[in-house]
Amino acid sequence: MLLKNFLKATVFAVSLSVAGGAMLAPSFAEVVYNRGNSADPESLDPHKTSTVYEAHILRDLFEGLVMQDQNADLIPGAAESWTVSDDGKVYTFKLRGDGVWSDGAPVTADDFVYSFRRLLDPATAAEYASMLYVVKNGEDVNTGKVKPEELGVRAVDASTFEVTLNSPTPYFLEMLTHQSTYPVNKVSIEKLGNDWIKPGNLVSNGAYTLAEFTPNDHIKLVKNPKFHDAANVKIDVVNYIPTEDRSTAMKRFEAGELDSNDDLPTEQLADLKAKFGDQLRIGPYLGTYYYAIKTDKEPWNNPELRNAISMAIDRDFLAEKVWQNSMLPGYSMVPPGIDGYTSAMASFAEESQIDREDKAKEILEKLGYGPDKPLKMEIRYNTSENHKNTAVAIQEQLKPLGVEVTLLNTDTKTHYGHLEQKGDYDVARAGWIADYKDPETFLGISRKASGNNYSNFDSPKFEEAMDKAAAAGGKPEERMKELENAERVLVDEVGNIPLLYYSFHNLVSSKLHGFESNVMDVHPSRFISKD
Repeated sequence: MLLKNFLKATVFAVSLSVAGGAMLAPSFAEVVYNRGNSADPESLDPHKTSTVYEAHILRDLFEGLVMQDQNADLIPGAAESWTVSDDGKVYTFKLRGDGVWSDGAPVTADDFVYSFRRLLDPATAAEYASMLYVVKNGEDVNTGKVKPEELGVRAVDASTFEVTLNSPTPYFLEMLTHQSTYPVNKVSIEKLGNDWIKPGNLVSNGAYTLAEFTPNDHIKLVKNPKFHDAANVKIDVVNYIPTEDRSTAMKRFEAGELDSNDDLPTEQLADLKAKFGDQLRIGPYLGTYYYAIKTDKEPWNNPELRNAISMAIDRDFLAEKVWQNSMLPGYSMVPPGIDGYTSAMASFAEESQIDREDKAKEILEKLGYGPDKPLKMEIRYNTSENHKNTAVAIQEQLKPLGVEVTLLNTDTKTHYGHLEQKGDYDVARAGWIADYKDPETFLGISRKASGNNYSNFDSPKFEEAMDKAAAAGGKPEERMKELENAERVLVDEVGNIPLLYYSFHNLVSSKLHGFESNVMDVHPSRFISKD
């Protein structure tokens, strides 16, 4: 069935009853939310995902120990309450009595023990395994030094789950809202193997269950009647529709085929503002748009060369002309806005663009590059008019310096799959959105052990500072200072090239309610209603 017809068929599902030969009025109308999502997920296995495109869907399908509401504030999830030991190392979660899987089986502490161990099991190859290195023996489990059974988690009883950390971790509760820490169903996985995530097979514990998944077309979620808060879930069906072509998405929104979309073509921003008014929402978003650069590959293993490329890029132009002031120029991996933290900016941040370009040219000439001997550089980016326009602008900016830039575009799933599998490249578009409101989420991705370290950055000085920050978990000021030191190393050695700080760009129909703007850009469907 074509998507257009699919949408028409599902927008209104009306039940009619006939009694005594007389047709009665509709008894109910199914509420359907057609939700534009920038890309298809690479997987629906919480332990094998890494992008916000996947997070939106998994947030509807699963429920972690704690979750976020429509304002991105922490609320109880599968756990109804929790306590923390005096030393800040032991968290004890009391699971809710009415928490069940979509097949009716109870969600137990053993489910979380299994899920945490599975995330760290080397056989799972989870990109986000390093997130749980804060748990006792987490890193040793993931590196195969000890068995998963030695991880610092245990089921005190069926409804009590205990986690022991290496040291106090201020962001631990917020970290548990991330999809990698959601519970997965052991019985289903052991019975079905990789097929456990398919429609009809997927057993989940969230507000919705998986009904259909047609790649490049739609993912249909239906309300889970067994969810503990089902009575307050207003949307019956959520259709996640991939919208890599932002311009087409705008037309579909205007035609009423989409109720919301999570991005827009920024070159059309003025027209979109005029056309959609307050249905267009732009605001601060805790995220950094950056280019990963292959730090272990010639010639990019030279920090001086990486710095020259970074200096030559005109971020003001990108923010103002390419992104129409819907983004801010970025010179650090950690964006501004985190309480108690001062981002480490690139050393050239306060210099004029002309001075930066002159210095970059000098470095390149010293290294033997110039118009007569161009430096060849390929930029990979995932499908989006915005990413293409950014890459083209950088291509033009570097050209006068004797840098010969070629562009390679692939769909989002292929793009991130290539980066995750450590494929060959020079420079690649990437973005990092905060998993929790703490600098560590932006810095941790550059640790040697992180599955999200696309640049293969490996710096002993950086690792040392990050270790010191982790050890100082109970001393907030000392911890933040060590994180600042770590970012200073990362920025000076150009482990990545930060370009812009994000804003969210949402189109939201006036028919939707409960889609609240917040710095995490989190919008669980369970809190949304539709006229």
